[in-house]
Amino acid sequence: MSTHDYLSKEELKDAIHISYQSLDHEFDGIEHSQRDNRMEGVDRTPAEIIAYQLGWLNLIMKWDKDEKAGLTVITPSPDYKWNQLGGLYQSFYHTYAAYSLDELRSLFQETEHQWQNWIDSLSDEELFTQGVRKWTGNNPRWPMVKWIHINSVAPFKTFRSKIRKWKKLNVTKEV
Repeated sequence: MSTHDYLSKEELKDAIHISYQSLDHEFDGIEHSQRDNRMEGVDRTPAEIIAYQLGWLNLIMKWDKDEKAGLTVITPSPDYKWNQLGGLYQSFYHTYAAYSLDELRSLFQETEHQWQNWIDSLSDEELFTQGVRKWTGNNPRWPMVKWIHINSVAPFKTFRSKIRKWKKLNVTKEV
């Protein structure tokens, strides 16, 4: 589904929650001891997949909070430029490195709930009209709803495929 297909805030929120639940469910049965196992052909470990999502969801909510507080928002962050996303991702992994897989999943659940509450706080104009928030940039095809989609629904689906592949490879490795 492309972002322009969302006809309402509720439709967007439902798509986020359904894709979140599908992704989270894939972590059932993965042991904490396997959280950092890297499998050839899958670019992230189970812990990195969740840390990546936590990092982006929290970062985007911070952009919006900062702009509303009158601060200048530097995207993606003051420490990283758009051509340095690998470093940004490493910072996400580092931030959540000490958490168990269960703790990461719990944080992911809390953060998805905060993401939903944040979306509830937005007007339709803020969501669907480009330029209402400066941090969304000036591309007319990138209203806030697109930023929300590409940082929740889209990666939740992509990472669900990756964790399924990871599980299949992990089972094969253990046999």
